Amino acid sequence: MSHFHWDGHDLILHCHLQPKASANAFAGLHGDRIKIRLTAPPVDGKANALLQAFLATAFAVSKQHVCLEAGHQSRQKRVRIKDPQSLPTELALTARSS
Repeated sequence: MSHFHWDGHDLILHCHLQPKASANAFAGLHGDRIKIRLTAPPVDGKANALLQAFLATAFAVSKQHVCLEAGHQSRQKRVRIKDPQSLPTELALTARSS
């Protein structure tokens, strides 16, 4: 399994979250998932909300176009990004290295 794949015009992203980090950022690969560091703690949905906002900005879409499909209570998540308008450099770099 790759850390992302296309489903029509949608991008499916398999990610591993590191909550309570010092900054929000992509952080390479963690196994077969892309690692994302987030400053939010993993309580009351705060990390999920920040993940949605972070990915919306990274892929140049509205937050409504970022849907958490699996892993609501886990660090391992599957996210659908509907019709991304931009691909972050980090995603392209990890695609080449995998």
